[in-house]
Amino acid sequence: MPESSRRRAEPILFATSNRGKLQEARSILAPLGISVEQFDGKGTEIQADTNGEVAAHASRGAATSAKRPVLVEDAGLFVDSMKGFPGPYSAYAFKTIGIAGILALAGSPPNSGSERGAAFVSAVAYCEPQGKPVLFEGSVRGTITTRPRGKKGFGFDPIFVPEGGAKTFGELTLDEKCAVSHRSVALRKFAKWYLSRDGR
Repeated sequence: MPESSRRRAEPILFATSNRGKLQEARSILAPLGISVEQFDGKGTEIQADTNGEVAAHASRGAATSAKRPVLVEDAGLFVDSMKGFPGPYSAYAFKTIGIAGILALAGSPPNSGSERGAAFVSAVAYCEPQGKPVLFEGSVRGTITTRPRGKKGFGFDPIFVPEGGAKTFGELTLDEKCAVSHRSVALRKFAKWYLSRDGR
């Protein structure tokens, strides 16, 4: 089997302990011919000013540990009225103040897009052992609700309504979310690049 075909057939490790994130990655990449396996060895997750920096740093450590190519994804919720907070600190904010804390900080202005605007941003880093991370980013605009809605998804999904939609990420099915999410945009960019290399 040619080397490029063999590498394409071999699953890519997706370094995460988040089962929901893994499920989404599989749902997005499988139809494109890319299979992923969970690798629970993300490595050190630094605090940085961008999600890309966080994902890139973690991917280097994960690739070194796994001795195989890995994907690492880091996402953040950027709330306009809070000058982009929590952004790259979203995981920490979710663990400490949670959804209720973000809603309290956002306040309760009239429910207009300009006053409750936000964006979800995803940074996906692909790294091979002893290689340099390659970054792919995706984002989706939307609004923050005044209360949580839906129990699907994870993290801040129940309070984010994507632009042009009426349901929160927490109310969407897996397929519905993967059709419009920031994670889908970033992973599809990765897939296009990955499948174009070496005649894949």
